[in-house]
Amino acid sequence: MDQEANPEIAATLRQIGPRLRRLRERKDMSLADLGQATGISKSTLSRLESEQRKPSLELLLPIAAALAVPLDEIVAAPRVEDPRVHQHAGRVDGRTFVPLSRHRTEPRAFKITIPAAQQDPSLATHTGHEWLYVLSGRLRLLLGEHDVVLAPGEAAEFDCQNPHWFGSTGAGDVEVLSLFGKQGERIHLRARTRTKEAWTEV
Repeated sequence: MDQEANPEIAATLRQIGPRLRRLRERKDMSLADLGQATGISKSTLSRLESEQRKPSLELLLPIAAALAVPLDEIVAAPRVEDPRVHQHAGRVDGRTFVPLSRHRTEPRAFKITIPAAQQDPSLATHTGHEWLYVLSGRLRLLLGEHDVVLAPGEAAEFDCQNPHWFGSTGAGDVEVLSLFGKQGERIHLRARTRTKEAWTEV
C-alpha cells in the first residue's frame, strides 16, 4: 500500500526516526556505539534518525535488540478506535436525546423521543440547518407558514433561521433522527427552565 494514500501509516513512519534518537540518547549511546552493537553503519543510523532512510525490519530488529526495547516501542502501529458509539441518553424538557455521533463535530446526530403530551408549539430561530427523519409516530412540524405532519419514513430539512418547532400531534410518542450543528445543539439540549439550563442523564 502506498503510504501517501494512508496518512496514519505515513505519520507512524515519520515518528520512527525521532523515537530512535530519543531511545538511543536515553540509553546514553552514541551513533558509533549503536553501530558497533548492531553492525549498521553510523551514516545509515544517522540517516534513519533524520528520516532520510526508510525504516525496515532488517534495520529495526537489531536496533531494538541493541537498545533492549520491544519493537513496538519503536514502531507504534496506528490505533484504530472502537467504532461503536456508546449511547448515554439524556432528558431535556421531557424529551429524551440519545447521541448517535461520538465526536463533537458538526453536524451531530441524535435520536429524539418526544412524548405525546408535547404538542404545544414554541417557535424558535437560530443559525444553521436541521434535518429530521421520523422513525415512529407522527411528527408535527411548524416552519414559517407551514404546518405539516410527517409519518414514519418521511424526512424534512430546513433553515433554522426561519421560526420553527416540531413535536407530537398528540396521538402518541414520536421518535426521530436529527442532525444539527452547534446552534441547534444549544437550543435543543439545554432545558428552558427559570433557574438554569440543564441536561439530565437517564
